[in-house]
Amino acid sequence: MKEMMFLIEQICREKGIPKSVLMSALESALLSAARKRYGGRTNINLRIEPGTLAINIFETRRVVEKVENPDEEISAEEAAAQFPDKALGEEVELPLAPRDFGRIAAQTAKQVILQRMREAERDALFTEFKDKVGQIVSGTVLRKEKGFYFINLGKAEAALPIKESLPGENLRRGDFAKAYIEDIRITPKGPMIMVSRTNPSFVAELFRMEVPEIGEGLVKIKDIVREPGERTKIAVYSKDPSIDPVGACVGMKGTRVQSIVRELKGERIDIIPWTDDPRILIARALSPAVIDRVGINEDEKSAMVVVSDQQLSIAIGKKGQNVRLAMKLTGWDIDIISDTEYSKIKMEEAEAAFDEATKTKKPSGEEAKPQQQETHGETEEEREKTPAEE
Repeated sequence: MKEMMFLIEQICREKGIPKSVLMSALESALLSAARKRYGGRTNINLRIEPGTLAINIFETRRVVEKVENPDEEISAEEAAAQFPDKALGEEVELPLAPRDFGRIAAQTAKQVILQRMREAERDALFTEFKDKVGQIVSGTVLRKEKGFYFINLGKAEAALPIKESLPGENLRRGDFAKAYIEDIRITPKGPMIMVSRTNPSFVAELFRMEVPEIGEGLVKIKDIVREPGERTKIAVYSKDPSIDPVGACVGMKGTRVQSIVRELKGERIDIIPWTDDPRILIARALSPAVIDRVGINEDEKSAMVVVSDQQLSIAIGKKGQNVRLAMKLTGWDIDIISDTEYSKIKMEEAEAAFDEATKTKKPSGEEAKPQQQETHGETEEEREKTPAEE
């Protein structure tokens, strides 16, 4: 029994299973074997003393006047001799000497114990990690198999789909990796911990870990958008005017943000101070471009942004990436034009307005007359000349 006690304690310690759960599984397994040994009688019961692991097997019988089923009933006369306080209709427990359950019964007990252990281990694993959804875990890469990287988390393995790793990233066995827990899936083989390195929340949690002010709630992340492996834009703010939210995220000489950039394999990160003014927010969201002016249509939630010719490609970004992320971050539809194009548009608008105004002032049917005067007649300057000047 001492060996059994040591084994149970070792299993509980290594697998993280509560001792009470394993004892219940052991009791259930031995009860199953005992009932099988006694012909499947359901009135056979079993208890295990937690301290000594002593096995107590007993049968439950009902006190009756006349016994018709000896396996389940006991006469009142016999019951009175052993259990004087029991009345008719009540049940008594008669101890049975533990027998060798036999090879089949022992095998059954072993199988049930193993099954309960696996179930308890899965439940313990699910309980431990269900509250960690939305957090970052770290471990070493075990293998690459069927479109997944499997990461050792200690008591469990996490599955990182290859499509959820960074573009161009090739993790090898033994590599240390951090990932964001997206979900815990229940499968026939137990809980599967699904993780990602491309989720925007992965970057947000990295900032939470790296920046104490975010962890303490002094700086808050308003929103974050990302194109994995390329660029992330994160908007931050603080209710405390004495705290610079961007400076807190960047860190002394950029140490904090550079640590995150290294984890993301060089992904560029734009940290933007949040504001409720849409014009200022749009201009900041288009960082690193320098914006000349922003016009907005609040009804359509659209904006026209003017930049210098040199800043146009920066504002739009590679394949439209910068403006695309800015639109996601702000929630506004953004159209960007160069200063040259803007000047051309304004010129065309001015000319159109002038033409419209001219048409409005001219008398009907006399459109050609001013042209004739302008070509052949005296100019206003000539009419105003004095004789001396002539």
